[in-house]
Formats: sequence, structure tokens, C-alpha cells
Amino acid sequence: MSKMISYEKKNTPIHKLSGFTKLVFFLLWCFCSALTFDTRILLVMVVLGAIIYIVSGIKWKQVSGVFLAVMFFMVINLTCIFFFAPYQGCQIYGTRNEICHLFGGYTLTREQLFYEFNVFIKYFTVIPSVFIFLVTTDPSELAASMNGVRIPYTVSYAVEIALRYIPDIQDEFHRIRNAQEARGIEMSSKGKLMDRIKNTSAIIFPLLFSTMERIDVVSNAMELRGFGKHGRRTWYRKKDLTAGDIAVLAFIIIFFVASMIITFHDGNRFYNPFI
Repeated sequence: MSKMISYEKKNTPIHKLSGFTKLVFFLLWCFCSALTFDTRILLVMVVLGAIIYIVSGIKWKQVSGVFLAVMFFMVINLTCIFFFAPYQGCQIYGTRNEICHLFGGYTLTREQLFYEFNVFIKYFTVIPSVFIFLVTTDPSELAASMNGVRIPYTVSYAVEIALRYIPDIQDEFHRIRNAQEARGIEMSSKGKLMDRIKNTSAIIFPLLFSTMERIDVVSNAMELRGFGKHGRRTWYRKKDLTAGDIAVLAFIIIFFVASMIITFHDGNRFYNPFI
């Protein structure tokens, strides 16, 4: 049974890339998404992200649960944006084209819809990249690649442990959930939605305590072995950059620079179709 959001070894072009390449791609991709509000760039990123997702061979069941949870919070976020700042789009684009009056002091405008549409697609540029990075990157190989470019091995190892903890936390979650169900607490799809949410939320604290205990054990074990005493260390898993890595790095750097030039060429990072 595949685990959600955890590394799975496959023979795809994405899996063959160096962990360093995927880390640089992921960081520049997220920076680009965060800095730009140019709809054209964001739509290109959505299409590219979908293509990369398909090429990576990620199974939907690996990411479906987290994806739906993120979508739920995204809808809440967009709703809050409208209720707390219903005319934010009008202030940004400098115009006000009303569609219809809703209630009270709330009027739906084209500018607000366009602004929230940009926020919406921003999620779809970042979310797939997070899934792809976590599911296609071997934590050990990533740490070795990071250290290979002079990032301190203590930092590299911390990143590796963080990624390795994801499947462990999932295993712990399933063990606690099974124990709860054995006690007669319904947490499967047979129960009511609100009851399932309430019962599942009760797992958070036991999971948090067990995770903190595990972190303490690992940190004590590493300290007893003298971790961090020496300035350098060797790695069992290390992958050199290939021609494919160089091509991907060149692409994401050029894409990032071009996106920033297009975004800020007029001194405003918002693409305005209303002028």
C-alpha cells in the first residue's frame, strides 16, 4: 500500500534528476509563484506543473488526501479574502466594474474576481511542485547533493531527517487510528463526516507527543555519536550532476529571470487587463 507524500523509487525522468537539481527547481519555482501576479506566467506554470506531475508518474492516491485538505482551506481563504477585503482587486487595478450587488456593503466586481482567480491559480502552481518534490526525491541523495554544493552537512542531514519523518508520522497516525477504531471509535468512511473530523482531530496530540519523543531519541543518539564534531563527512548516496540536470537548472534559471522581467518591467507585479 502506497503512503501519502513519501518517496517512492521509480524509473522516470524526474526521479533520475539529482536531488540538488530538484531542490533548486523547487525553490525558484516557489519564489516565482510568490513574487508574480502576472496571470499569463501563472497559467504557464500551472500547465508546466501538470506536465511534470504526469511525467513523474505520481499516483493520485498518494496525494489525494492532502490535496483535498489543501483545497478545503484554499476555499476558506478565498472566502475570507472576499469578506474582509471585498474591493481589494479594485484598489490593485485602479478600476471598478460591478457585476451585481450581493448584500449589505458587498458588491461583486470583475477586479475582485480576477484578483481572487490569481490567488486561486497560485495554489495550483505551488501545490503540485511540493508533491512532486517530496515523492520523487530520495532524502539521502538530496542531503548528499546539498552537501556537495557546500551546504553544511548538519543542515543537509536535518533536511534528510525531516523528509524521512513523513512516512514514519504516517505510520504512527495509522497505528493510533487503528487503536481508536479497535476501541469502537468510528473513523472510517462509514461514520458521519463531523464525527470523523472530531475523532481524527483527537489523534493530533498523541501523534505530536510520540513525534517529539522520537525526535528526542534521534537527537540524543546523534549527539552520543559525535554528530557535527567534524567539518566534513562522507556520504553513501551521492549523485553527480548529469546533462539532464544541467538542462533543467538552465531552464528554471532562465524561466525565473524571464518571469521577473515580465512581472516587473512596468514597476507593478500585477497584470492588469482592465486598462
